[in-house]
Amino acid sequence: MRNQLPAPAVAPVWTKLWVRLLAALIFPVPLSVLLSVPRVQAQTAPLPQLQSADPFVADLFRRSGATGMVVVVVRDKETWLQSYGQTHPGSHQKPTADSLIRLCSVSKIMTTDLLVKLVAEGRVSLADPLQKFAPGKVTVPVRTVGGLSGRPITLRDLATHTAGLPREIAYPLGDSGHFTFPDYSFRWQWLPGYRLRFAPGTAAHYSNIGFDLLADALSVAAGKPYPQLFADRIAKPLGLQDTTLTPTPGECARLLVGARNEGRCTDTTAAAGSGGMYSTGNDMTRWLKYLLDLPGVPMHQDPAATATYIPASDLRWTQGMGRAGVPNGIGLGWVHLNQPGDPNMIIEKTGGGAGYTTYIALNPGRHIGLFVAATEDRHGGPEIFRESNDLLLYLAGLTPVPGDPLEFAAQENRSAVQVREATLHKHHKHAERPSPTRQIARTSAVAAGQ
Repeated sequence: MRNQLPAPAVAPVWTKLWVRLLAALIFPVPLSVLLSVPRVQAQTAPLPQLQSADPFVADLFRRSGATGMVVVVVRDKETWLQSYGQTHPGSHQKPTADSLIRLCSVSKIMTTDLLVKLVAEGRVSLADPLQKFAPGKVTVPVRTVGGLSGRPITLRDLATHTAGLPREIAYPLGDSGHFTFPDYSFRWQWLPGYRLRFAPGTAAHYSNIGFDLLADALSVAAGKPYPQLFADRIAKPLGLQDTTLTPTPGECARLLVGARNEGRCTDTTAAAGSGGMYSTGNDMTRWLKYLLDLPGVPMHQDPAATATYIPASDLRWTQGMGRAGVPNGIGLGWVHLNQPGDPNMIIEKTGGGAGYTTYIALNPGRHIGLFVAATEDRHGGPEIFRESNDLLLYLAGLTPVPGDPLEFAAQENRSAVQVREATLHKHHKHAERPSPTRQIARTSAVAAGQ
């Protein structure tokens, strides 16, 4: 709880006003002079400098066991991009802003960005059944493992992991590369014979195959291949130079590689919707500005893309969604941590695979976002996800975290009184779920989908 100003701090102002009003009864003066009482100025603590994150991230990199790491932070008009380690073992070369990285499941929020664009244009609705976009003679399942027949799977279900589909259905053989299988033909041949885990819309179970099916549906709705749809609607207008599913040999030569390279650099269109996208630190800087409505990019995302979500309390369970914190809501590709209106609210997306750990997190209230990509994280990722949340909140001027290097950075950027009065709880690690009776504001995307 923030300390309130004591009454004596305000009383002298009102005393002066009464003295002036009394004087006016004896010596007439203009009203403007009478009311020229000095205003009580709100004191706002200066935000930490973005570069103050460096010792914290350097320590996180060391503890992660990663070969290389790229970190981007944007806040209002400020940008901080830093890299650590090596481009590949033994290279003795630091990654750069143009080093190619695998986005892994961070790709999903680009898929849902396209979904929201097509919803706004009236090409699709969130309530559209997947069956509408299925290949001829393919029947999308509606029966669950319990034998019950539920409602059809919708695009909203796919985008929120609530379709009742599994995480994976198959893995590549040999050296075909990560994010190259199952392809379009395989997944649509597999789908009709599957029994759903639960009735669509009743629970959330993380599903990569669901997002690949969503990308297929968007491609049909737009009437063009997904790579072209992404290039036409996102990459080219936003000026993303190296964000692609089909990297060139020159781009592949810049790919960060860990100690155990788990896949060659190749065309990953097969997993376009779920995890196949490549990018760079430079491009992710532009992407963060796009998401947060910050200056420096030619367009910005529809707010519905991040504001639309299902409260976790409305679902029976949320499985595979809590690697960065306890989910408060399941959005369109995003996971929401903490309650709406909480200054510490974070909207995030984790990623991993092919020797990578990736993470993107936003605090829209403070106009700040963070992206991290690390190769060969031998500790499984949660440390990077959760400690990145700590870093984001610190740089937003919110909660510094006790026991972390951020405390030392905080001492350098804030007065002793400010540090002592700060709330030191890690709210995002113990997020409360919203009350079932709480009304959630519906965005334009939801309304369009109903």
